[in-house]
Amino acid sequence: MFNRAMMVLVLLGAPIAAQAEKIAVVDMQAVFEQLPQREEVSKTLKTEFGDRVAGVQKMQEELRGMLEKQQRDAALMSETQKTEMLRKMESLKAELQLKGKALDEDMRRRNGEEQNKLLVKVQKAISAIAEKEQYDVVLQRGAVIYVKPASDISSKVVEALSKG
Repeated sequence: MFNRAMMVLVLLGAPIAAQAEKIAVVDMQAVFEQLPQREEVSKTLKTEFGDRVAGVQKMQEELRGMLEKQQRDAALMSETQKTEMLRKMESLKAELQLKGKALDEDMRRRNGEEQNKLLVKVQKAISAIAEKEQYDVVLQRGAVIYVKPASDISSKVVEALSKG
């Protein structure tokens, strides 16, 4: 009885096993590195944050100049002048840290927003290629140990995004 049941299962499973799935792989990191839109995002962010970056850099130069002046003129300064200089430097340093941290957070947030927009475009391109070439499954390159180069559609995704 057991052998007969096993035979039925094997015969029923044979057509399912014979139907091979067409699988593709995409190297997302390589796709993002090669995207022409990445340069546009970089330019947009530089334009958007350029004034703030320049302001932080100016504050850094001002602090550096104050440090140099303190080291150079320390012997000539009175105790009151030294104390006043130290207070100015500490105040500027605190303001610089605050503005620098806020700038970093804002830039990171905006970069993430732009990367997410690109990710949506990449996913749409992958879906379009998968449908056109009738792939059953598309995996990320990092999820597989080996794949034939013909199954890697990363360059097709970059090409599709470069055109449109």
